[in-house]
Amino acid sequence: MPRPATYSLWASRPVTLLLAVPVGGALWAAFPDQGWWPLGIVAVTLLHLALGRDGAGWNFLVGLVAGLVFFLPHLWWALDATAAVPWVAVSLLAALGPAVFGTVWTWARRLPWVRDREWAQVLAFATVWTAVEQWRSEVPFGGFPWGRLAWSVAGAPTGRAAWLGGTPLVSFVLAAAGVLLAVAVRHAAGAVRGRSGRRRHLGAAAVAVVVGGVGVLGPVWLPLPTAGDERPVADPPVTDVVDVPDRSVFADAGTGAQQSGVLRVGIVQGNVSEPGLGSFANRAEVLNNHLDGTRDVADDVAARAARGEPDPGVDVVLWPENGSDLDPQVAHDVARALDAATERVGAPILVGAQEYPETGGRYNVLLLWRDGQGVISRYAKQHPAPFGEYIPMRSFARLFSDQVDRVSTDMLAADNPPLIDLPSARLGRTVRLGTAICFEVAYDEILRDAVRRGAEVLVVPTNNASFGVTPQSTQQLQMTRLQAIASGRAAVQISTVGVSGVIAPDGTLVARTGLFTADRISAELPLRTTWTPAVAAGYWPGWVVSASGGLLALAGLAVGMHRRRLERAA
Repeated sequence: MPRPATYSLWASRPVTLLLAVPVGGALWAAFPDQGWWPLGIVAVTLLHLALGRDGAGWNFLVGLVAGLVFFLPHLWWALDATAAVPWVAVSLLAALGPAVFGTVWTWARRLPWVRDREWAQVLAFATVWTAVEQWRSEVPFGGFPWGRLAWSVAGAPTGRAAWLGGTPLVSFVLAAAGVLLAVAVRHAAGAVRGRSGRRRHLGAAAVAVVVGGVGVLGPVWLPLPTAGDERPVADPPVTDVVDVPDRSVFADAGTGAQQSGVLRVGIVQGNVSEPGLGSFANRAEVLNNHLDGTRDVADDVAARAARGEPDPGVDVVLWPENGSDLDPQVAHDVARALDAATERVGAPILVGAQEYPETGGRYNVLLLWRDGQGVISRYAKQHPAPFGEYIPMRSFARLFSDQVDRVSTDMLAADNPPLIDLPSARLGRTVRLGTAICFEVAYDEILRDAVRRGAEVLVVPTNNASFGVTPQSTQQLQMTRLQAIASGRAAVQISTVGVSGVIAPDGTLVARTGLFTADRISAELPLRTTWTPAVAAGYWPGWVVSASGGLLALAGLAVGMHRRRLERAA
């Protein structure tokens, strides 16, 4: 691809490699806990500039450096949870995404219609970027979607585009905006240098800015479901403790947007005794903490009744993943304790636990427990995290780190639908809860499948106890917010240690807890039945962008090979 004259210096090897550093740094700052989301667009602009050379191998290196500068601090929580080698390994694996992008973009822009047209470069760059994100969300070992550009803008206007086309559309818009900013800068520089066509340069720069601005800010006018009176809470740094004087008051997650009633939930964050120990460090501690929190929810119900509220109870109490570190199906004393807790609060409890089948392995499960009946609905995790919940190629991985032996029993992948059926006497019917356990919230298809199967609200139990005082839980909260927008459903993230949050169907965060503190929230969630365009589209946005990115790469690679054959023959 011929380089514009204004890029002659910027396309030198030292400069392009140095530019990779601010690319990664800007991406890191776009995500929680910094949360300066416009820097994600700036990062794309700088990356477009840094990939100015026509060498696929060199651009692979540039992308790898940018990826490492981003993912090493972004995934810092993996170091808290394990050790240096696994943290570096997962960061390197994730950084291969930007590295592959550097190569694929180099091939794609060799196509004459991409090389010679700025608008085509914008569309092709955004397509390839989004396609590579989609690929690394699926392979290897089921993929690792952490760090997708879309996750940075859950609270920004651009994030609302998830309602229309899910995570792929949001990433596409952000990537296109980054290239448009690069186009605007290039034309502005041309105008400043006083070249011929100064007016044309200024006009082109203005058009690029306007189109990019519409893409970034335009989604604010999309017709997302909202009651219009949700009161957002601040999303402060992860170390802040949120002080709410009266936890017995229901947080309103946009109940005016309900289509099939309102679900009342109690949310319990039990906490652990010491950050970083994990939820299994002290047997029964986590269970007892969540039992205590459930008694507090029961006290909140009593306080509302004492105030004369006509409907003070809750339909269900939500516990996090691993909320019970002992399986109530085999531990009879735990079953009795849960019976007593559900009887006291007057509602079933959704309990996170582990099952160990006789055939080996284990399941990560959510059990809807009712006093006198035991388990009345169940969901088991479909997508265990590789190297975190199960170890692929265990003997080979052990050559690099003995941390693999910390996972002594591999988690099994279930094939059940991501749903919990909740009988509600107050509503006089069964309510379907869409469920995703912990990292599953990053996989679009799981919660989309839940909504297509009739889920009216989303529940995301998670266990962040092993990740210390890091942004891991707030990064995950961003994902839950974007999934709420994409599905048009209210959502709840419940963590053992925080950050837990209640989210309206338009992505507004209406209540949240602090990190490493025992807490609880009462919330009213609107129940909804209609599908968003993103849910109706299903897998198609991901499929289309994946195929388009692959075709661009293959066509550009073929053009490059043909050009080299002609050069050798000349």
